Amino acid sequence: MERPAWAPPGIDISVPSVSRIYDYYLGGSHNFEVDRRAARRAMEFTPGLPKIMQANRAFMRRAVRYAVDQGVTQFLDIGSGIPTFGNVHEVAQEASPGARVVYVDHDPVAVAHSNAVLADNDRAGVVPADLRKPQDILGSSEVARLLDLERPVALLLVAVLHFLEDADDPYAAVAELRDALPSGSLLVLTHASYEGLPLPEDTASGMVDVYRDIRSPLAMRSREQVLRFFDGFELVDPGLVSMPNWQPDGLAAPQDGEMPEDPYAFAGFGGVGRKA
Repeated sequence: MERPAWAPPGIDISVPSVSRIYDYYLGGSHNFEVDRRAARRAMEFTPGLPKIMQANRAFMRRAVRYAVDQGVTQFLDIGSGIPTFGNVHEVAQEASPGARVVYVDHDPVAVAHSNAVLADNDRAGVVPADLRKPQDILGSSEVARLLDLERPVALLLVAVLHFLEDADDPYAAVAELRDALPSGSLLVLTHASYEGLPLPEDTASGMVDVYRDIRSPLAMRSREQVLRFFDGFELVDPGLVSMPNWQPDGLAAPQDGEMPEDPYAFAGFGGVGRKA
């Protein structure tokens, strides 16, 4: 297999990566054939996966604009993936030119591309780290350089927590990050779930098996289980809902025809909470 020029040296391009699979779902070009094969296998069981990912990205952009509207202009995006058009720093800095963003990912391709995209942006940076080790993130030089943890921060955990199994204790990781942030900080979160999928669970479980086969198990949590991540935060209206239905006060309501018609877009959950 020929190594593309953009692939960082040392990575195994024969092993699928969830961030590159996500990039493929969004129509990106920074993925390998092994990623595309895994994505196509998953789509045999859940054909609407690209629509779910598009709804996820649209939710993220609305949530970032909401944060800026609320006066929060610092962003910590963990599990940020490979940069694509309309990424957090672009949305945030368009709304507030002084906004600061720290991206965090443990995929070398995602980190390399983030560094390339941000080379001329002194208000954004990237940390190679894992959500399972919050202190590696909080103690990083980029967090120290870019974020003032005495002022509110928007913590983005978008489409990442479902890649942490219960054995990884994801609730403890989120609580540790929450406790490091001041009052007024926001938690922006999306999570996969069987709830809302327009197909039987035993069919969708085939998609989950694909992720297990590539050693990236997918934890499909219920709404009540996802709500637990907001302990210590007060959910802002409209609460924890399907991603297209998260249309907060302060943003223009969707016009006729703007809401996606594909039922897959309404799978899973998205929400924003504020730390008291």
